[in-house]
Amino acid sequence: MAEPARVSVALCTHNGARYLADQLHSIAQQSRPVDELLVSDDDSTDTTVDLVEDFAERSADRANVSVTVNRPALGVTKNFESVLARATGDVVLLSDQDDVWDPDKARVLAARLDPARAQLVFTDATIVDGAGVSADETLFGNLRVSEAELAAVESGRAAETLLRRNIVTGATAGMTRRLIELALPIPESWVHDEWLAVSAAFLGDVLVDRRALTSYRLHGANEIGATRLGARAALGRLTESRSGRNARLLERARALAERYGDHPAVRPDLREAVRAKLAHEEVRSAYPASRLRRVRPVLAQLRSGSYARFGLGAQDVLRDLVQPV
Repeated sequence: MAEPARVSVALCTHNGARYLADQLHSIAQQSRPVDELLVSDDDSTDTTVDLVEDFAERSADRANVSVTVNRPALGVTKNFESVLARATGDVVLLSDQDDVWDPDKARVLAARLDPARAQLVFTDATIVDGAGVSADETLFGNLRVSEAELAAVESGRAAETLLRRNIVTGATAGMTRRLIELALPIPESWVHDEWLAVSAAFLGDVLVDRRALTSYRLHGANEIGATRLGARAALGRLTESRSGRNARLLERARALAERYGDHPAVRPDLREAVRAKLAHEEVRSAYPASRLRRVRPVLAQLRSGSYARFGLGAQDVLRDLVQPV
């Protein structure tokens, strides 16, 4: 019988003392105990590090809890990258500092993953406020994750969805060390969970469990987080300059193509899709400043199917037609 997979938790912190104790407690209370807890702190100025060190002192096996302090701070993505590189488990679960885990989260995620493959699994979550009170919303609902998108992941077509937009929230995700070894380093233009998810889609498998296994806390001070965009904010985006966003999308497409456009482990159809996405973003970034002169090339991209294949469809068409430079 094969040995059970070792499970590491990669927890990144930055001035997280207000909620961190609840998260540490929920990790300690897992029905399937974790084998290693790695905390990487980004130059906190509150009592975050003291809380972790006190937790380690009170843990049954102090050697399995470690804390590293980054000075100067690395930023969210590089902080996660650094701690993922140090994880020794066959399976690694990502953790935010201000959430609370369901007692079965580690068991469920570890059971879904095959340590021999490049795999990532993500779940839904319950949205809670700063006091931990449920907002009667789920993370999938907040992000407007559709049934079609979930069905695509479940049928092995995660790349189709992830080339349009990210639906994977790192705080709900676990992955194999094999994926980490293949996906690192993370390009500067990408966020860690987005890059790990798309890498899994190209190099192995993305899996989804529709259960809400995390209380995902939105408290107004999250460094990054899932927030629903209201109608007024959505309309306001149409008056924002398009240059910065399109430059970021182009840089991300370039990084994706450089890593996976000719990667021998990636299926030929996905390599073609990566190169086609880059071509689409190059065209979008080169649209004229004049809105009138944009109409023809925008319609050409619309007719080609690229907006539907690689973006948000009509929403991106409207942005490209009306946003100022």
